[in-house]
Amino acid sequence: MSDAAPLSAFERWLSIWVALCIAAGLALGTLFPEAFGYLARLEYGSVNFVVAVLIWFMVYPMMVAVDFSAVARIHERPKGLIVTLVVNWLIKPFSMAALGVLFFHHVFADMIAPEDASQYIAGMILLGAAPCTAMVFVWSQLVRGDAAYTLVQVSVNDVVMVVAFAPIVALLLGLTDLAVPWETLLLSVGLYVVIPLAAGAATRAALTRGLRTMAEREAAVARFTGAVKPLSVLGLLATVTLLFGFQGDVILAQPALIAIIALPLLIQSYGVFAIAYAAALAWRIPHKVAAPCALIGTSNFFELAVAVAIGLFGLNSGAALVTVVGVLVEVPVMLSLVALANRTRRWFPAEETPLRRARVGEA
Repeated sequence: MSDAAPLSAFERWLSIWVALCIAAGLALGTLFPEAFGYLARLEYGSVNFVVAVLIWFMVYPMMVAVDFSAVARIHERPKGLIVTLVVNWLIKPFSMAALGVLFFHHVFADMIAPEDASQYIAGMILLGAAPCTAMVFVWSQLVRGDAAYTLVQVSVNDVVMVVAFAPIVALLLGLTDLAVPWETLLLSVGLYVVIPLAAGAATRAALTRGLRTMAEREAAVARFTGAVKPLSVLGLLATVTLLFGFQGDVILAQPALIAIIALPLLIQSYGVFAIAYAAALAWRIPHKVAAPCALIGTSNFFELAVAVAIGLFGLNSGAALVTVVGVLVEVPVMLSLVALANRTRRWFPAEETPLRRARVGEA
């Protein structure tokens, strides 16, 4: 049984607050389009700086909790990382492409023009080939994930993405001259991982300076992260409000099309989570690693997907629309999966036997 702290009352009702923020975003985006348009233009390389600041608020508490001594020992517990890599790079891009073909070339073929269907499939492929970089820290925090292990999972994913994103997308789209927007990729990693990680490490060092025992250091960190955690949730709610405010006109103008696009994305999200979560359960991976492991593959690096879609197909293309819909469905889906993961915590072991110790015992 995990010794994780129970969810706060606010967190237990987080889905309600998110629903209210979605409604508020749609309403505010309709009432004040100029203001939201101005905020949307505060970006570089398809990375919006207002959203970036809000994401800092979201991920900072978990970055403070990262224990770098634990990071150095993660090679002794490789199972979670293996599941993450297999699901993200050997399953997710191809299942997303298959679902796109199934729904847009077959299930909804009578409702969608063939050229539009191809665009929608392209957008799904771009989402499928871009696993999450930033928001996964938020989801990991909500399931009481292992902060150090989550950092390693995200970091390894980012390294793989640098070399694998373009070839996988090119293979699935049949393109030979795919241009990866490196500025978006590198800027996002820097903004969403490196900067908050550096801030978290500096804060942790300041909090633990002069404390002699591990118990004292962990208690000091726990008190601080507990105090700043509300900023994380508020950052999430503000981000939801902004995203739906930015795209409110698209949603309200084409609700049926949005629903059609959302359906295969929903199936993909829940399906990928089920595969990763079941694999982690079968392999007896602890919940604090298993839950973030499954959530990483479910969530998407939407900044990268949006940037590539716009660069390849244009701002008003069907591919770009799919990546935007992916952003909009992600938060409600991820919150439902966070709730599921928290309810099933008892299914998993509390700890994983380190590989080195297991081998010694077997000898």
